Amino acid sequence: MNIHKNARTTVHGRAEIVRRVLHQGQPVRGVATAFGISERTVRKWVARRDAVADRSSRPHASPDQTPGELQELIERLRRQRWTGAEIARALALSPATVARYLRRRGLARLRALEPPPPVIRYAYRHPGALLHVDIKKLGRIGRPGHRIHGDRRTRVRGIGWEFVHVAVDDATRLAYVEVRPDDHAVTCVRFLWRALAWFRRHGIRIRRLMTDNGPGYLAHVFTTACQGAQLAHLRTRAYTPRTNGKAERFIQTLLREWAYRRPYATSTGRGAALAGWLHHYNWHRPHSGLQGRPPMSCLVAPDNLLRLHS
Repeated sequence: MNIHKNARTTVHGRAEIVRRVLHQGQPVRGVATAFGISERTVRKWVARRDAVADRSSRPHASPDQTPGELQELIERLRRQRWTGAEIARALALSPATVARYLRRRGLARLRALEPPPPVIRYAYRHPGALLHVDIKKLGRIGRPGHRIHGDRRTRVRGIGWEFVHVAVDDATRLAYVEVRPDDHAVTCVRFLWRALAWFRRHGIRIRRLMTDNGPGYLAHVFTTACQGAQLAHLRTRAYTPRTNGKAERFIQTLLREWAYRRPYATSTGRGAALAGWLHHYNWHRPHSGLQGRPPMSCLVAPDNLLRLHS
């Protein structure tokens, strides 16, 4: 309960007023003087002796409230994508009234009229059934940036970019990552060859590949490479990154636990730390999507992890 800073009585004070008047028989005027309040206030609390606690100041009735039928009409027109101003003019209502009602019903923004579709989660059972591939652009390091010290005024501009190419197996969540100087089609193809070889060394033959619609993945040379490797190339829906959600989620982890984990003096130092973190991710880090097991545990028995650890 929030008591006003200038309140003369509290719940306990009101109960004491009632006790003095009704049980001790003290006069109303004397009790009012003792508490520094008016006699009218004393009589009010005596009359409300069974309800001395604070209660809502909301009125019992609101004669000017918008009728329920009109509220339903406002909502119906809004769902037909009418603006608040158009609804107010059509129904002869105040724009503030319409806006307040739309906010109360959560319809103030147009995107609320079309909620996002439910997330459909999937997971392939067999390693290699689907490989998620994606690219994340990172700024080169001239000095520690705003993600470390929080001051955007000291940003280094024009220093260039690095491109982190990632490949994540859908079933095991094993990941292969490289930092390359660009995201051109030839670079994407070379990364794909090395990723396929890395997974093959761990006993995984990739059958399907999923990428977004980046120019490097749409190039003819990349399509030819997929055909040569007998890969079915799947592409995400336009403007729907969740289709490639496992790669997107891995990139979030990669940025948080490697790229922005600590301040790096140079881009070279950041790149050198990648191998150690990736080894930790694949062999040691508990993965929530795998019931707390590391990705490599999906390939070998737990008692073989130490023997095959490398």
